[in-house]
Amino acid sequence: MWCLIAFILTFFVTRTIVRYIRHNAGNDAPRRWWQPRNISGHGGLHIHHAVFGIILVMISGVAMVTMATEGGTSEFTAAAIVFGIGAALVLDEFALILHLEDVYWAEDGRASVDAVFAAIAVAGLLIMGFNLLSFFDIGIWRADDSVGARTLVVVLAVATLALAVVVLLKGKVWTGLIGMFITPLLFIGAIRLSRPHAPWARWHYQDKPRKMHKALERERYMRRPVVQAKLWLQHIIAGEPSFPADAEVDAELDKEIHAAPAPLPRAEAKG
Repeated sequence: MWCLIAFILTFFVTRTIVRYIRHNAGNDAPRRWWQPRNISGHGGLHIHHAVFGIILVMISGVAMVTMATEGGTSEFTAAAIVFGIGAALVLDEFALILHLEDVYWAEDGRASVDAVFAAIAVAGLLIMGFNLLSFFDIGIWRADDSVGARTLVVVLAVATLALAVVVLLKGKVWTGLIGMFITPLLFIGAIRLSRPHAPWARWHYQDKPRKMHKALERERYMRRPVVQAKLWLQHIIAGEPSFPADAEVDAELDKEIHAAPAPLPRAEAKG
């Protein structure tokens, strides 16, 4: 619980500080000692906060391993808090690590926010008592050591993972993550249509125009409230507290929603 609290607080504090630094980037007034600023090394090298996050994660990991046999609750709590802080700093720049370039404020930078909220969702489900791979019944595993019972448990766990992979390939990241804890969601996600830009649609919907069209229409319908809320929030931040017009929402949907490109021919892909 303390790890999750530290993670959430660090993420929001970090985002606030980074936005403050960016907002005041063009201000030539001398900075006071307490005002946040970028950290630079020799030669003006910008040191990203993910670097400090990696250091904190490593320190807390080593501490937890060291205390595994004789550590007390307070020591583990402190190490968990340090781990939460470090993990938040790393995942806040997840997009930078993924793309190997600074895309913090670019469209690709949204991957960092997605990674953070995915981590919060998984940690929250664990705290509420949900078990990862709910079909992997550890009670049966411990109570019955027969080959048949343990084989059944392993088969059900593998089947759950396979369903999760299908759901993720269909572009339903949240359904796949939460479905690892609430298995019926995986069945629903695996049966329903893929999102139009996902690998599944790329592989299976290219020769099925009706399915692709249905997937595109469904995506527009599902994404519309999300886009409206995002644009409304942007209007408020910009000092224009007005609900976005339909034309503005449609333009944003046209930009975000697209069909997956057709797979490359094998010869071209090898070349």
